Amino acid sequence: MSKLGLIAGSGELPQTFAKNASQKGENLVIFGIKGTTDKDIEKYAPVKWVNFGEAQKLIDLMKEEQVKNLVMLGKIQHYSLIFSFAKLDERAKKFFSSLKDKRAKSILEAVIKELEKEGFRFIDPSPYLSNLLVEEGIIGSLKPDEELLKEAKFGLKIAKEIAELDIGQTVVVKDRIVIAVEGIEGTDECIKRGGKLGGKGTVVCKAARKNQDMRYDVPVIGVQTLKSMKKAGARMLVVEAGKTYLLEKEKFIKTADKYDIIVAGLKL
Repeated sequence: MSKLGLIAGSGELPQTFAKNASQKGENLVIFGIKGTTDKDIEKYAPVKWVNFGEAQKLIDLMKEEQVKNLVMLGKIQHYSLIFSFAKLDERAKKFFSSLKDKRAKSILEAVIKELEKEGFRFIDPSPYLSNLLVEEGIIGSLKPDEELLKEAKFGLKIAKEIAELDIGQTVVVKDRIVIAVEGIEGTDECIKRGGKLGGKGTVVCKAARKNQDMRYDVPVIGVQTLKSMKKAGARMLVVEAGKTYLLEKEKFIKTADKYDIIVAGLKL
């Protein structure tokens, strides 16, 4: 009987998928990366562990486990992929050397194609995560005034353009000026940098690509996002509705209200 495989990075998203897939009765096997994947994921399904960069071992393990369908979720720091070439096995080195560029989209699309050539099939994980997708409207008890909402819409459109260029998914704006754009440092550091440059009252905007492939690199927000915003003195978080995953919703809403941060999902 073929199995469903999960290549798991860090964060809560792969754990949520594993939990939901197991509850649906899927014959799931997880492939974790030592030092990256949270060990708590072991409570949901069997985990096969590999070191970062062991591409051939990962492929061999998936074939041994008779995996057919695959899902890839969680964070693997982009810079670790670029600056850890010496840690890669020969299969991975050959793969990375053949890339046209090393943007996140290029890497992930190439990974999918490489594994599909080996007979695996990547599937859309969103049916297992549909309860996490942000709906259109205000999240929490705080509402923006008209000016703040205009600011949010301005920033979200910029974030959409940045995401399409595959630079990052997040921008920080204030007074309709782009203060910070997410690069290789990731969302949290972008938010903090926006606070240093723009001071209090910034708006954090996060969007998906224009034709987002829901199989990989879908925007995610959670309590950690709010903690970074609190440190930065940010006023509002706006994300693209229907294309962003929200982790630990109840805890997230309580934290947003506690920090006096407005959160909204908008359609683009």
